[in-house]
Amino acid sequence: MDSLIAAAARALATGDILGALKHVALRDDPPALALRGIAMARLGELARARELLRRAARGFGAHEELARSRCVVAEAEVALAQRDLGGSPRTLVAASAALDARGDRANAAQARLIAARRALLLGRLADAAAALPQLDAQMPPALHAVAELTAAELALRSLRTAEAEAALARAMVAAEHAGLPALQAEVAEARAALERPAARRVAAGTEQPLRLGEVAALRGSGALVVDACRHGLGAGDAWLPLARRPILFQLARTLAEAWPDEARREALIAQAFRTRHPDETHRARLRVEIGRLRALAAPLAGIDASARGFQLRPHDAREVVVLAPPVDGEQGALQALLSDGAAWSTSALALAMGASQRSVQRALAELQQAGRVRSTGRARSQRWLAPPLAGFTTILLLPASLPSD
Repeated sequence: MDSLIAAAARALATGDILGALKHVALRDDPPALALRGIAMARLGELARARELLRRAARGFGAHEELARSRCVVAEAEVALAQRDLGGSPRTLVAASAALDARGDRANAAQARLIAARRALLLGRLADAAAALPQLDAQMPPALHAVAELTAAELALRSLRTAEAEAALARAMVAAEHAGLPALQAEVAEARAALERPAARRVAAGTEQPLRLGEVAALRGSGALVVDACRHGLGAGDAWLPLARRPILFQLARTLAEAWPDEARREALIAQAFRTRHPDETHRARLRVEIGRLRALAAPLAGIDASARGFQLRPHDAREVVVLAPPVDGEQGALQALLSDGAAWSTSALALAMGASQRSVQRALAELQQAGRVRSTGRARSQRWLAPPLAGFTTILLLPASLPSD
C-alpha cells in the first residue's frame, strides 16, 4: 500500500471524506477506485459509488481475491441502500466465503449481514435467519449494533417480542460503544416501535389498538383470529394461509365481523365480489366459495347456513377476533415499505411484495394522487418515496411479516 492510499484510508476512517478524495481523486488504479467508491457512497452519490466499486473489483487480479471480495461486499451494501434487490445472492455468498478463508472475519460477517437485511426487505424470514452472522467480542461494535438491530427486526416480524427487546438492548450497548449517534437514534426508534399500536382488534362491533406484544398474546390465546395483516386464519399453533385466496379471505373476514351473529348473503356478496346488485349467478358463486372455505377451515371452525346467510361456528367455543391493520386500504404494504425513508424503484417494490410491476404501478398512482407518496426521476431512474407513517409501527404491514406456521 503506497503512502497516498494509506493516507486516504486513514482519512476515511476518521470521517474526513473530502480529505480522502484529495489523495486519490486523480488515480484510476483499483485501490484508489475502491477508496473513491467508498467516499462517494458516504457522500450519498450511490450510483457513482457502485460504478467505482465495480471497476475496482474488476481491476483486482486473481491473486488479489481479498481486495476484490471486499469491493463486492461494499458494492452490495450500496445496492442495498439503493433498494436494488434484484440479482443473485451467490456473488455475496462467494465473497463471504473468500473473506472467511483469508481471515477477514469482520467483512465476512458484514457480507452475511447484508444478505440477511436483503432477505428481510424481501420478506424471506427463513433466509434472513439463516444468513444472520454469529458475532464475537472481537468484531467492531458498529457491526455488532447493526447485527443486533437486524436480529431484533427478524424477531419482531415473527412476533417474538421478548427476544426482540433483548436484541435491542444489546444493540444500544454496542451503538454507544461505537460512539455513533445516528446508530443510537436508529436503535432508539426501533425500541419506540414496541410501544406504538401495530394493529387493531375488532370484535363484537368494538375496536381496540394493539401493540406488538399484545398481538403476540392474542395470537397465542387460542382465539380464532382472522388476521387481515397476514391474510389468514389462526387458532393457537394452527394456521390457514389465504393470501392467495382473496375471495375466501374476504368471506372469512365478513363472517368473523358478523360473529356471533350470521352474515347476510347480500353483505357477503358485496364484500367478496364487489357488487351491490347481486343476481342468481352471484348467489350460486357464493355457495361454491363458501363450500371451499368450509372445507379449508374445517380444522378451525364450521360454517352453518341459515335462511338469510351464513354463520361462523368456531370449535371449542373459541372467541372470534379480527386482527385488522393499523391503516385500511390495499396499499398498506406499499406505504410500509416506502416509509423506511429509502428511495425505491417500482421493480424493487414489486419484488418485495411478490406482485407484478403493473399492479404496483397502479397502486403507486393511486397513492400519489392521494398525496401519500411522491416520485423522483423519470423512466428507469424513477424512484418512490413516502414520509414515515406516524403514530404506529408498520411491522405487521410488511410483506411476509409473520411466520407461515
